Amino acid sequence: MTVTMVEIDRLAKRYDGHLAVADVSLTIEKGEFIALMGPSGCGKTTTLRMIAGLDTPSEGEIRIWGRRINDDPPWARDTPLVWQNYALFPFLSVRQNVEFGLKQRGMPGPERAKKAGEWMERMGIAALGDRSPAQLSGGQRQRVALARALATEPEMLLLDEPLSALDPHLKVKMQAELVRLHRELGITFVCVTHSHSEAFAMADRVVIMNEGRVEQIGTPREIHRAAASRFVAEFIGGSNLLTGPIAPADAGQVAIDTGLGRVVVAKDPAATEMPLGTAATLVVAADRIGVSRDRRGLANEVAAQVTTMEFVGSTVTVFLEAPGSTELSAQISSRDLDTMPLAAGDPVFAAWPADAGYFLQA
Repeated sequence: MTVTMVEIDRLAKRYDGHLAVADVSLTIEKGEFIALMGPSGCGKTTTLRMIAGLDTPSEGEIRIWGRRINDDPPWARDTPLVWQNYALFPFLSVRQNVEFGLKQRGMPGPERAKKAGEWMERMGIAALGDRSPAQLSGGQRQRVALARALATEPEMLLLDEPLSALDPHLKVKMQAELVRLHRELGITFVCVTHSHSEAFAMADRVVIMNEGRVEQIGTPREIHRAAASRFVAEFIGGSNLLTGPIAPADAGQVAIDTGLGRVVVAKDPAATEMPLGTAATLVVAADRIGVSRDRRGLANEVAAQVTTMEFVGSTVTVFLEAPGSTELSAQISSRDLDTMPLAAGDPVFAAWPADAGYFLQA
């Protein structure tokens, strides 16, 4: 059973006439991991700052457990924020940084030291207690910032680009660490990021913002498999967008004439009422497209030429040039390349089944 903890109702923020956040509404359940994602300037950090109490909304309400908190100061909200640069006090030791919030709450010295020690142990930084932040690595500083925020045992933790300053290998490790902490503590996490790989790896639901507004809210799978707009599909990447008019098709299917030729799609609710000739946009995820030397007999199959390849771990994105100068991308496994080596200029066939694509809503 889900319990609503945070309600954001028609929230807006203006700075000197500039509308940074416009009409944002969102509910956050207790214990949920929410990621606010979007390009720079989309309003995600401003939204987080309003939840934290660092900015006052121009319009709308923020409610926690049903109580309006718009005018509450940050220290009265129990919503600690882990900053992008960690914001550790350089003149305090690691131990003193972790104790800071507890000291502000008036916790006695011995009890404060015990509680801080427990969190330092839990975060693997117990041996660093006497060091200054300047003597720590990026990953260590992040653990100190997390320990400082969590030592007060809040009901909700806010994170502003918590992984952006880390090296790639450490970023993946800390993603897993944040997921573990969230699962073990059972508290609500709200995280701002511009990286869809981070958001999709950690969050229960993702809120994608653009120009101050919410474009889509959903689970990572829902967003990846059914983008609500062209902006979302292009922002998260990994998809091919094909445009053209609706064309005649067999029963149970929809067809669209594209630069590749006629593409067949399994019956899609978004296209059910589209008359012939209506302009439409079809989305086909790159991981639903296969690459082969020979035809495979799938519903959609086009001759193409490899232009380049991008290796990311065990996944390879193959970029292709297809008829009509159409660019396609297909994601395959590195293991596939062991049995079918590819190089720029190689002729191949790109193919996908009729149920691999979906139409964007008009």
